[in-house]
Order: sequence, then C-alpha cells, then structure tokens
Amino acid sequence: MLGAAAGVAVGAPAALWALSREAPDDGRAPQTVPTDLRHRDPDATYAARRVYALLAGLENDARRGRPGRTLIGQHVELHNERYDAEYGDYRGTKQPGYYYRKAQDITGRLPAFVELDLGPGYGRPGWAVGEPRSYSRGWPSCRPQWGYVEDAVDLAVGVWAGVPRSADGSYRPSGTHMDCSSGTEVALPRNGGAPAGLVGFSFHQPYPGSPVKGFAQTLRRNSPAAGDPGWFGRVVTEGTAEHGALLHDLGYLADHLGYLAGRGVPVLLRPYHEMNTAPGHGFWWAGQDPSAYRRLWRLTYDFLVRRRGLHNLVFVWSPNSWDGTYGRPPKTYYPGGRYVDVVGVDDYSGSPSRPFGDGGWTEVWYRGLEEYARPRIVAESFHVPLNAHQPRTLTRTPWVLWTVWGQALTYDNVSEPRHKNTAADVKQTYGSSSMITAADWRSLSKSRFG
Repeated sequence: MLGAAAGVAVGAPAALWALSREAPDDGRAPQTVPTDLRHRDPDATYAARRVYALLAGLENDARRGRPGRTLIGQHVELHNERYDAEYGDYRGTKQPGYYYRKAQDITGRLPAFVELDLGPGYGRPGWAVGEPRSYSRGWPSCRPQWGYVEDAVDLAVGVWAGVPRSADGSYRPSGTHMDCSSGTEVALPRNGGAPAGLVGFSFHQPYPGSPVKGFAQTLRRNSPAAGDPGWFGRVVTEGTAEHGALLHDLGYLADHLGYLAGRGVPVLLRPYHEMNTAPGHGFWWAGQDPSAYRRLWRLTYDFLVRRRGLHNLVFVWSPNSWDGTYGRPPKTYYPGGRYVDVVGVDDYSGSPSRPFGDGGWTEVWYRGLEEYARPRIVAESFHVPLNAHQPRTLTRTPWVLWTVWGQALTYDNVSEPRHKNTAADVKQTYGSSSMITAADWRSLSKSRFG
C-alpha cells in the first residue's frame, strides 16, 4: 500500500499502470528500458516504482513499434502567478495553480502531470517559506513573496491525492488558507477531490551563497562563475565554503521533498537542467566542465537519496535542445544510468511551423535520446504537441510525457505569433485519444477500484 501521514490518505489510481500494456519479451522486440526503479534505488517507494513502471512501459511499447499514449503535462510558475501582475494572459494577480487549471478552462480537462518549481524565489534575501510547517521550521517564515513555495508543495499533494485537502492541516475544508505574507485567503484549484495525476519539481536554484534569491541569481552571468573560473570546482569540492553553501541549498530542497515523501507522494525531480548551453550562457551550472557537472549531479543525488533518505524520487535529466548554437551536444554531461531514471529535452529550437532539422518536429531530439535507454520526455516546450501545423507529432515521435511551459499555454511570451498556442491547438491536444489527461487517470482508477 501507499504510505500515509498525519491522517492523510494518499491512495494512487493503480489502474493507470495498465496503460503501459507491457508484455513479456518474446524475441521479436527486445526490452531496452528497465522497468523496475529498484535497479537504481533498491529502497524506492512503491508509489515511485509504479510511476516509473508506467513511464518505462510506455517507452518500451514505443520501442517495440506499438506506441501507446502520451501524458500531457503543464509547468506552473507559481512565483510569477502569485506576484507578477504582468505575467500571463491577463493583468493582475493569479490564484495559485492558474495555469494548471487553465487547460481545464479551455478543454474541460486537467493535465495528467504538473511540474512546479521550488526556486528561484522572488528577489528576497535568504530562503524562506510562507507559513511554518513541520518540514519548514528550519527556514524563516512569513517573509514577503515566499508563500508560493508552500502553495507549490500543497498543489503537488493535491494533484497526487486530490484537493481540497483538510486532513493535513495545510488547507481548510473550504480549500483555502490564509497567506501570511499578504493576509488574504488563497485557494488552490479544485480537481474534484480525487487523484488527478503525477507531479514533478524543477529547481531553478540561485547560485550557492547568493544573498538574494531570484531568477537573476540563477544565471551564470550574475554568479561568481562569470568572473572566477575556479568557483564551480569549489562548489563540488567537499570542505570548501562554496560546497557548504550548496549543501545548505540542498537542505532546503530536501525538506520540501521530504514533506511529500511523508505523504506518499512520488516526485519527478528535474534538477540542473539545460546544462549543455554554450559557455557563458544559461544557468550557473551550465556550460561548465562536464566532469564537474556530473559530480554536481551525483553529490546532489547522494545528498537527497543516501543522506536524507528520500526514496520517493524519479530523477529526470533534461538538456537543452542541441541545435549547435545555444545548445551543444549533451552526451558528456550525462551523469550515468545509476543516477538517472528519465531523459528529456527542453525544446526551444524550431517551432511547429518551422521544425528544426530534416525530420519531423522534435524528431532530432527524440532519436538523439534513444541511446540512453530511458523513458523519453519533452520536459519543456512552448507548444502543445498536437496543433494545426503538426497534427500527427506523436505518431512519429511517441514521447512518454510532454510538458508545456507556464504561460506559454495561452500567452505569446516570445513576441512571435508562430510560438503561440491557439485554443484550437489546446483542444486538439487534450481531446486526442493519444493523450493521457487527468480525466483518463480518474476514470481508469474509478473503473477498477471505485
């Protein structure tokens, strides 16, 4: 059974695993992707193992020439939804999870996966959270513009186990809580009270030791790496002040992930993404010496899994699309199969109307990730997979999961019309039989275990 804590039931819709339709090896199509997460973590939780088995089963179906379906996901930039009135498709403060709910507003269906961010902060000094919980008391509370972190954690619990939630004390029976930084009632989007899908976290981590936490501090050009070529090496070297600062940051990450582990919530964790950008560009961990980057990944893995005992994690490695200009070939940055469960791409090269490469849209990345023998996902994209320009994307490249980035679902945030999703595109994607939405998750769960 899945675990429970503080009286919170967190049963998962096990019937969804049948979607993978995994068959035993029959000699005709060798299975190249391992299906048991215990090959990487012998102590992996039951829930994490089942989530990984679903993804691996879908991947193996595709490799055997019988593609199944693709989970549709949505990234949520909660810090921008909460505090940036200029963000998104209307001017004004958004309720937490605005873009999680937006797909439902358009199509009547919620995504089957939502990815949130535990960083980067919103230009405030020091790590903080909105209200003191058992997992967050080591961090200063009630600082302005930090409440979104707790909303992110609560939304993750709610997507996996249903919202509104009152049993764990984080939200009242009404589904609201008092945000201590603003003094206002804040509500998460209701999803019918039933499990609605999988959850993931990225970590746009400001550079270790940064006094202010914000997106600007995630960028290499604003970090010590910009002027000190030895700084990154010290970050990954035990005993240095820079390494101590890194572990402090990872403690912040681990405390939040641990809260989810205590409630039986498996998490697709996607740290240190887009590491293969050209030197001098991107995040502070990007464009660095590949061996030092691999060391960063592995020490992060060891801290979370071995030191902090977090076995609810599915590790996702996602380079930037390697188009030869901004993104470089990522192979030398791969941490290795003992540390990675899922491989993906953050695809911002090309567009449905102007695909990059000679094959179909996203095909160059799909083929390029095949050699890693892991489930393949589009970890970030401005676009929904099915649209007027590319109505059969998933036939040629049956990605296991496809996540649309934040406000890009409905808002042209790159000032070019060709990058904008129309309502028709979103409806086409969410209405396709090739997609797994929250509605599929619920109906399958109810039909088998209702």
